[in-house]
Amino acid sequence: MSQGLSAPVSRRLRVPEITAFFWVLKGLSTALGESASDYLVRVLTPIPAVALGFLAFVAALAVQFTKRRYVTWAYWCAVVMVGVFGTMAADVLHVGFGVPYVASTVLFGVVLAGVYLVWRRAEGTLSIHAIDSGRREVFYWAAVVATFALGTSAGDLAATTLGLGYFLSIVVFAVVILIPAAGYRWLRWNGVFCFWFAYVVTRPLGASIADWLGKPTPEGGVGVGGGPVSLVLATAIAGLVVYLSVTRKDVQRGEELRC
Repeated sequence: MSQGLSAPVSRRLRVPEITAFFWVLKGLSTALGESASDYLVRVLTPIPAVALGFLAFVAALAVQFTKRRYVTWAYWCAVVMVGVFGTMAADVLHVGFGVPYVASTVLFGVVLAGVYLVWRRAEGTLSIHAIDSGRREVFYWAAVVATFALGTSAGDLAATTLGLGYFLSIVVFAVVILIPAAGYRWLRWNGVFCFWFAYVVTRPLGASIADWLGKPTPEGGVGVGGGPVSLVLATAIAGLVVYLSVTRKDVQRGEELRC
């Protein structure tokens, strides 16, 4: 779901064009965030894992904010680390503080809505084709972090609290993500709305796939393991990032679309 023509190169946009490559990488990164988080928590124990995840998350965003234009490896490194830490943050609320998934899903939903509201009032648009300043990029990454946390809670809510299990959750979220695609394609829904709708849903979809592959069979998974799943996903992401860095097929070159 592209949001229309992209912006002139001179505007130095800091995020990629919305192509099939974007959605594939987004899906892979959400799945990697889930599998890597689960693996690190088991191997390192929760407190060191969360501390390491937070430091890597801060470092990745710091590198991203030093760039004055979109750089493929820096952007996707930040997305991956947001995925890992966002998963940990959502899990800490449930496991560490006993917050039910229903409550955390509502909480992160309110937080995300608040980010969108403030961003829209401050900048006049939520379009990814308008991320051309430091302040807009701050809003953008705040929204990204909130979508990952919300998606993690929503995915766990569906799989555990609602009892759907991982495979059925995959089916449900795969159907849900078709809604904005169909709305944009045939019903002329607003492109910015459809983009963020799909962006939120990719998180529980990717996380459910990672859980289904990695979790032990007694827990409803295939039993591949978090480590192998993370390795395969990381390799796929690295390959696509190298390809896009060389071809630059993900660089925006057109006009901005406003919400």
